[in-house]
Amino acid sequence: MRGHRGAATLSPAKRELLSLLLKKEGIEAGPSPGIARGDAHEHHQLSFAQERIWVFEQLEPGTATYNVPSAARLTGRLNLPALEQGFGEIVRRHESLRTTFRAVEGRPLQVVEPCGPPALPFVDLSGLSEAGRERVARRLADEEARLPFDLTRDALLRCRILRLGEAEHVMLLSIHHIASDGWSTKVLNEEVAALYRAYSDGAPSTLAELPIQYLDFARWQRRWLSGERLEAHLLYWRRQLDGAPASLKLPTDRPRPAVQTFRGGKRALTLTVALTKALKALSRREGVSLFMTLLAAFETLLHRYSWQEDIVVGTPIANRNRSEVEGLIGFFVNTLVLRTRLASDLSFRELLARVREVTLGAYAYQDMPFEKLVDALHAGRDPSRHPLFQVFFALNNNPVQHVELPHLRLGPFPTGHGISKFDLEWSMIEGQGGLLTNAIYKADLFDDSTIVRMLERYEALLEEIAIHPERRLSDIPLLGEEPRQPAEAFFDSQKTDKFLFEL
Repeated sequence: MRGHRGAATLSPAKRELLSLLLKKEGIEAGPSPGIARGDAHEHHQLSFAQERIWVFEQLEPGTATYNVPSAARLTGRLNLPALEQGFGEIVRRHESLRTTFRAVEGRPLQVVEPCGPPALPFVDLSGLSEAGRERVARRLADEEARLPFDLTRDALLRCRILRLGEAEHVMLLSIHHIASDGWSTKVLNEEVAALYRAYSDGAPSTLAELPIQYLDFARWQRRWLSGERLEAHLLYWRRQLDGAPASLKLPTDRPRPAVQTFRGGKRALTLTVALTKALKALSRREGVSLFMTLLAAFETLLHRYSWQEDIVVGTPIANRNRSEVEGLIGFFVNTLVLRTRLASDLSFRELLARVREVTLGAYAYQDMPFEKLVDALHAGRDPSRHPLFQVFFALNNNPVQHVELPHLRLGPFPTGHGISKFDLEWSMIEGQGGLLTNAIYKADLFDDSTIVRMLERYEALLEEIAIHPERRLSDIPLLGEEPRQPAEAFFDSQKTDKFLFEL
């Protein structure tokens, strides 16, 4: 359940537009009461999302499945004391990062620990050869990414600095998903940059104190989503998912293991700028969002691979529709279950209308925690697959965030985390060079070449529907199955470089 956003992060203007669209569909999305600050010294219940991860950790102790690792190369003059002071202040500000979890009479509770002195472990590799520095740094980055957290005693944010040379360092960062999500990463980056600038100048922090903390949200969530409100949400989702297939039967390269290992692979493909613009134009003409168009195309791809006409896909939503929580680091993201009925004689334009209806309905009942939905629908605990859905789709349509630090240039430093929580996760990111499509997959099920082919077919399908949205789903050619149609020639004249690479 990564922090992908897509339709999840809505600006005030987009929230107003969504409200109007929902009203047009006969769906009311009323306001909810504010969240008040409570006593941090008490033991508190977990949020619904936290509780599900906690249960997983009890069943699979000592794994790094819910680690969220990242790494960055820092080139220039690093002010280590300022960076260390900044991370210390962030841990002080956000109680979620110094929360531990323990069972009391069989019930999990979260406890906020005191804020200790900041410390960033420092490893000096500058005495090695250039090749040796890079090799050891990548090994340490991979080890950090795979190092599990002990939720009963560990701080949930780890940072380590590797010194490669006087003007070159690598920063390794790991945070547990029980304390973070995609939105939280943005908050963390912004605060690191602001505090580093201030402390480098010898100035105090300019960040305002937070009005509430994550445990306040967790307490509020359990009180607010109860009684008649909870029943209304349950009624909607029971109707929506009644009779839905338990699994999506995609053809796999190997039989499904009895117990999933979460061993993953990753491939990527960038759609051209011309195709991205064409898909946006199609979305405007059809009165849908780009997310809906890309999702409808992805469901078409799944339909053509499986020939199932009842497709269930998971998607994230930020769950930050209350102003008090917008500046918090914490696990807020929720997962929506989108079920769409397809048919081979349906046109893509008709499918778009169905996807729009399904998506708007899910947005209106987005407060239903996925964890409670699984329990309410008695989806069970099948160790071989994810409950309710096995395929995940996300669009992050926010610009890629570039963090700027004084006298430092930040660059990527890829890590080999190699974990997939779903059979297939289709994650799309909108940037200046077009739409980047990341396909993360279960390596126990699929070969790398199979996913490469799937990405290429998705691109070809998008090219086709951008020109011929009236075409029936069964008539849309899949690359390698039928000769390509004239749509390819239209885009060839406008193509920029695309890349398909292994990460």
